[in-house]
Amino acid sequence: MAYTSWGDPLAAHVVLCVHGLTRQGRDFDVLAQALVARAEHPLRVICPDVVGRGLSDWLAQPEGYQVPQYAADMAALLAALQEQAPIKTLDWVGTSMGGLIGMVVAGQPDFPTPCTIRRLVLNDVGPAVSWVSIERMKTYVGQTGRFATLQEAADAMWAISQSFGPHTPEAWLALSAPMVKRLADGSLSLHYDPAIGVSIRAMTEDAAKGAQTVLWQIYDLIKAQTLLLRGQQSDLLTPETAKAMQTRGPKAILVEFAGVGHAPTLNDETQLAPVAEFLLRP
Repeated sequence: MAYTSWGDPLAAHVVLCVHGLTRQGRDFDVLAQALVARAEHPLRVICPDVVGRGLSDWLAQPEGYQVPQYAADMAALLAALQEQAPIKTLDWVGTSMGGLIGMVVAGQPDFPTPCTIRRLVLNDVGPAVSWVSIERMKTYVGQTGRFATLQEAADAMWAISQSFGPHTPEAWLALSAPMVKRLADGSLSLHYDPAIGVSIRAMTEDAAKGAQTVLWQIYDLIKAQTLLLRGQQSDLLTPETAKAMQTRGPKAILVEFAGVGHAPTLNDETQLAPVAEFLLRP
C-alpha cells in the first residue's frame, strides 16, 4: 500500500485521510497541508492509496475490492505506522468509501488499531447509501479510458464529477494529475484497477439494503466524536440519513455545503475550515 505522509513523521497525533471509490490519496494534498500548518502541536497526516488505486498494488481477485478487505489493509497500515512512531491520538477523515471504511474501523470495539479513533470525519457518506447513487456508479466505475493529454483526462473526469462543486480550472487540473498514469504507448489512463467495478456492478438493491442494516448497527457502536459533512445536492447521502445520523450512535455534528453534491473535495477554505477546527481543537 502506497501512502503520502505530511508533517512530523514522529508525531504521536496521526490523522488518516481515506479517499473515495475511484480516487487516491493525493486528493487530500490541500487539506493535509492546511492541517499541518494550523496545528499547534506535532502532527502527522497519512493519505493512503487504497488497494487497486494510485500507486498501490492491484488485487489478483476482483472480489476482494470490498470494505472488509480495505479495513483489514488499514489495520496493517496503522500497525506499520505504530512501529515507526507510537500513535497516541488517532483521527480519521473519510470521503465516501473512505468514510464507510472509517465507520467499520471505529464501530468495532475490538478492531486492531494502535488506539481508539478519537474523532471521525465522514465526508458525504453514511450507513445508508442511496440506490440512485449506486446505479450512477455502475455507469462509470471501471471505465479507465485512454487520453492523449492530462487536460483531456481532466475534462473526462469533470464530465462525471461536476457534483464535486465549483473548481477553478487550475484546481481541477491539480486534482486530476495524480489520477492518471502513462501507458506503454504514451497515452494516459485513469490510475486504478478497472476490476474495482466488478463488485459494484454485481450489487443488487436487496444486497444494498442488507449492507445498510449492518452498517447502521456498526454506526450505533461508534464512540468517536463525529463530524458529518454533506453536499446539499448529494444524491448519495440523503437528508433523511443525515438527520438520523445526528440522533443515533455518536450523534454526528452536521455541516452542509451549498452548491455541492457528492462529494465535497475539502480543497477550499469554506470546506476545510470546519474539518481543521474539529480535528485540531484541544
